[in-house]
Amino acid sequence: MNFIKYLMIITLVSACSAKPIKPGAAVVFISNDKPSQECSYLGEVVGGQGNWWTDDITSNHAAVQGSRNDLRNKAFDLGANYVHIQQATQSESELGGTTASIIGHAYNCI
Repeated sequence: MNFIKYLMIITLVSACSAKPIKPGAAVVFISNDKPSQECSYLGEVVGGQGNWWTDDITSNHAAVQGSRNDLRNKAFDLGANYVHIQQATQSESELGGTTASIIGHAYNCI
């Protein structure tokens, strides 16, 4: 019984925090500005945090930060160091929680 209780506590606490950023992914620059001509397009990336189960217990800040971290992680996995944001959405639940997502184009810029 204690195992289940601890598992539930760990799940709830982790749902409240932002998704972590991978080592090295912090160098990925996210911008609304188009990249320079020296950049090579690598693909589309989508970052997000929150769902119907966790949105009520995730703060606005954690949802947005987790979404940005997820976007950086996915861009980094493609070999990108720049993401041009195409669309960003955020929705708030009735209990005050948030879901957030960002769609961007990933580039490798010299």
